[in-house]
Amino acid sequence: MGSSQALALWVVITHLLSLGGGFVSCAKPSFWPNSATHDDAGCLSWRVMVEANNARGWRTVPAPCVGYVKAYMTRGQYGRDLDSVMEQIAAAADGLDAWIFDIDDTCLSNLLYYQAKRFGAYDPMAFKKWASQGACPGIPPVLGLFAALQDKGFKVFLLSGRDEETLGSCTSQNLESEGFSGYERLMMRTPEYRGQSSSLFKSAMRKQLVDEGYRIRGNLGDQWSDLQGENVGDRVFKIPNPMYFVP
Repeated sequence: MGSSQALALWVVITHLLSLGGGFVSCAKPSFWPNSATHDDAGCLSWRVMVEANNARGWRTVPAPCVGYVKAYMTRGQYGRDLDSVMEQIAAAADGLDAWIFDIDDTCLSNLLYYQAKRFGAYDPMAFKKWASQGACPGIPPVLGLFAALQDKGFKVFLLSGRDEETLGSCTSQNLESEGFSGYERLMMRTPEYRGQSSSLFKSAMRKQLVDEGYRIRGNLGDQWSDLQGENVGDRVFKIPNPMYFVP
């Protein structure tokens, strides 16, 4: 079983266990909630599909599941699921052992932005305005892992699809203000990578690190496109995000 398959299986098992009893139901499963599906069970099935990367190319949270996603993100389960991911990570390190962290909804949360939009479709201009304020809250379990890895001697690289020219300064300030300091390098999208998919862009950045001699021991992101492609690392960790999809 490959690392991506094993991770997908782990995600599904984690969410099944969180139910305290699984998917036992007399009703026919509804994996894509429609106008007739208003129950949490149908929305949980949809969320598991999202986290296991079985729901491809979705752009917005299905209307019947907006309330469910809001509750998941704000009432404790999201935090518990994050903690579960963080607890799986431990290793020794030397000067060339590296970890890669995504930024948006990995290090910094955009929950307030998406909640205000009722988890609607991605709007590049509106998001840029939000991100330029440099007010994205840090995500505590990820900050804890970030600090622990640094203490163990890992080099931590932050890799983001944000545009470097327009958001570079405010992003670095936002990270600093939320406690993400002392990282090895902040890598963002430069003009030559504009229009390229996240997977291809991040693969190219990881290749640069490998060519410099770094060994990528771990890779942490909220999107599968953070964790796919070339040089993904020895272990990849998908943290929850049912708010949006980045191809």
